[in-house]
Amino acid sequence: MPQTNSNPLTAENTLDWWAIARLVLLVAGAGLVLLPLGVVAVTSFAPANTPVGRGSGWSWQNYRQAWLQGNFLLAFANSTLIAMAVTGGQIVTAALAGYALARLQFRGRQALLLIILATLVIPFQMLVIPIFLVLKWGHLINTYGALILPTIANGFGIFLLRQYFQTIPVELEEAAAIDGANRFQILWRIMLPLARPALTTLFLFTFIGEWNDLFKPLVFTTRPELRTVQLALAEFQEQFTNSWSLLMAAVVIATLPVVLLFLLGQRQFIRGIATTGIKN
Repeated sequence: MPQTNSNPLTAENTLDWWAIARLVLLVAGAGLVLLPLGVVAVTSFAPANTPVGRGSGWSWQNYRQAWLQGNFLLAFANSTLIAMAVTGGQIVTAALAGYALARLQFRGRQALLLIILATLVIPFQMLVIPIFLVLKWGHLINTYGALILPTIANGFGIFLLRQYFQTIPVELEEAAAIDGANRFQILWRIMLPLARPALTTLFLFTFIGEWNDLFKPLVFTTRPELRTVQLALAEFQEQFTNSWSLLMAAVVIATLPVVLLFLLGQRQFIRGIATTGIKN
């Protein structure tokens, strides 16, 4: 009679064990990443003048005091205005340039794409002197223009949308062209709605980058009414270095908007990142 395999360790059980091991590693990695954030959140609720780790209850007073003393209302308004303006500008410029590089046939297209990609390896700090001189020549120092115009176009956004546009079938554009649509109508009514994941990815990258930017406000502005969130947070840190509860409350206030924004758009963000690498 044929012998039956009495070993309970089958292939399916092996795969289950590997899945459990991966899950444990992922949970451990997530806990390691979230641990500093948890410490910041817990410390922000500690009563004032209480040593860290010896809190006696929870207090929302730190947030109210940090919000008022840091003048975060004006900083939030400035950062939101700047981030939205830069994000809108990058979406427009990236959509137009990305579509041209993906669909239009013209001499020097590949060379232009390589030049755009080469700009990604140049740090913004290396360009600060010529940008400052240009802004000074245009009388834009200490204005919103100095915080918006230097980053209103970006090679990353152009490459991102170019890659995504190439994943969209050309037959859709040909059908629209037969119906009488021109290039701008095809871009607006067909390509951009289909490129929503890539647009969401670009929006999140740009908005979060501008919200967290400290360099431009520090170099191009000196007027207090142009303070952004990060500049207000840096000034707050200088004033309340010894008050960890207030400082952590200010950090949570400055970080919470971008965290919520990422959580709202994470599905489209992941889809956009995964799709843009399919076709070269």
